[in-house]
Amino acid sequence: MSIPEPPPFPSDLYGGRLTIDLEALAANWTELNGKVDSRTECAAAIKADAYGLGQERAGQALFEAGCRTFFVAVATEAIALRAQLPQAVIYVLNGLFPGTEDHFVRHHIRPVLGSFCELRDWAHICKAAGQNLPAAVHVDTGIHRLGLSPAEFSAAMADSDLLGPFVPSLVMSHLACGSVPAHPMNRRQLDLFREITAPFPQIPRSLANSAGILMGSDFHFDLVRPGIALYGGQAIDTQANTMRPVARVEARIMLVRDVPEGDTIGYGARQTATRPLRNAVVSAGYADGMLRRASSSDERPGGFAMIGGYRAPILGCISMDMITLDVTDVPQELLQRGALVEMLGPNVAASDLAAYAETIDYEYLTSLGRRFERVYAPLT
Repeated sequence: MSIPEPPPFPSDLYGGRLTIDLEALAANWTELNGKVDSRTECAAAIKADAYGLGQERAGQALFEAGCRTFFVAVATEAIALRAQLPQAVIYVLNGLFPGTEDHFVRHHIRPVLGSFCELRDWAHICKAAGQNLPAAVHVDTGIHRLGLSPAEFSAAMADSDLLGPFVPSLVMSHLACGSVPAHPMNRRQLDLFREITAPFPQIPRSLANSAGILMGSDFHFDLVRPGIALYGGQAIDTQANTMRPVARVEARIMLVRDVPEGDTIGYGARQTATRPLRNAVVSAGYADGMLRRASSSDERPGGFAMIGGYRAPILGCISMDMITLDVTDVPQELLQRGALVEMLGPNVAASDLAAYAETIDYEYLTSLGRRFERVYAPLT
């Protein structure tokens, strides 16, 4: 379910701004859709409030671009999306909790079933309704999270008590190592998925996430499910990212101050000024999704921001509400109190920040806080 946006206040009251480019989001879906042939449907993963950027607005933009099938994580997200997009096909990746079947039926949303318990519960509700209610079946090809094992899948497909009441609308699996195309796990999963689904050519199949789309047609099958690439993220570690950036985070300068050589900066005195420095303190922190692990210290560099084309490294520990930047080499006219500094966006890729934070760009996007002013506009 989308989290309600904060009430509007004058822009200058916010410590920062999150700008979301829905045109870029739609363009990214169109580009990914163009990488599959006409027999393959391009869906969209908009779980976690559309990777932190707003499910309601993102879902509408993608539907208008031509997307008709959506994947979310939990039923509350699906119910909210159904109210907005009555004609969409909506799958719930995290499956079916006991006693929730009626909600799925009432709102015409489809669970992704990954256990015998879920299959039995869904078969029971189909029998009670006297109709084949669509649902996906998830088979585990090696990631060992959700999904039936290959042996369980074969047994389930042969069980008339389970598959008599309904025929799966989709059989899917999930790649464990798609961000590294050369990893042998990708080919093992592909071969296993082909093998276990081959006896059921009448059922649509889906294996590819964003990385799977980019790895080529072998992985595409009948439906692909892009996520991170839609939002401008880096799907494959070893390839240039051609997706358009969708989000920009800017934080306001609170003050600029001088730090003498030899003094330390921030909590824990983790970083020492190795020369006379000029610091800018900006109004954003880990409460806003600027991950603390991207902090800087004497032992390792941290992330950075951009100010008018100048790189401004993070100095010291990122705190809850503020970050200190090294602006020694930034012209003074760009450092006015209240001015906005780019913390993430076209010039500071989430994947770059993620490398400093020893994480992935998914975490940055889904962690963006609610204290920023949210603006839906092109990233000009």
